[in-house]
Amino acid sequence: MIHNLLSHKKVILASASPRRQELFSLLGIAYQIIPAEIEEKVNDKLPQNQAMENALLKAKAVLNKVPDDALIVAADTLVAIDNIILGKPQDITEAKGYLSILSGRRHSVFTGICIYCNDTVNISYEQTFVQFAPLTEAEIDAYIATGEPMDKAGAYGIQGYGAQFIIKVEGCYFNVMGFPIRLFYDLLKQILGKEEQ
Repeated sequence: MIHNLLSHKKVILASASPRRQELFSLLGIAYQIIPAEIEEKVNDKLPQNQAMENALLKAKAVLNKVPDDALIVAADTLVAIDNIILGKPQDITEAKGYLSILSGRRHSVFTGICIYCNDTVNISYEQTFVQFAPLTEAEIDAYIATGEPMDKAGAYGIQGYGAQFIIKVEGCYFNVMGFPIRLFYDLLKQILGKEEQ
């Protein structure tokens, strides 16, 4: 299990995300938070490639702040629809625009994960499909008024008020929260060797 694999490692979570911290605690992982301060730029690359690239940049950003034998975990989540990437909204107007685009439609959530340990890097991504219910303008305004959309890719959180707008999730639910747990477990097994039987 994940907590057994990491029991003798100094684990660094290169993220200030409360959702990722919550999931790490849920999994029984002892960890230290060192947020990676990078600009998460949106470019013309495929969303999965952007997410993995950002995750790698986050891991590298904290590399010189940790012991050589530490295991760094970094992640980046993006929402994509119609070949448009929806990152974290810059303001209320952008949040409203994002939610209007997602209303009544299916979109993809991509999370790139990077694990950096002893000069070995393991990077991959998860894709999950999410179907939104049609939203009225009043619903969008009421949701934005909660403040929840402002620090989340795509301007919504599946684990909060945003849950009431979601009809269907195809794939990893935790990926939509911002951290695909099964993918993380698989990457850990690859980088640390198979778990003891």
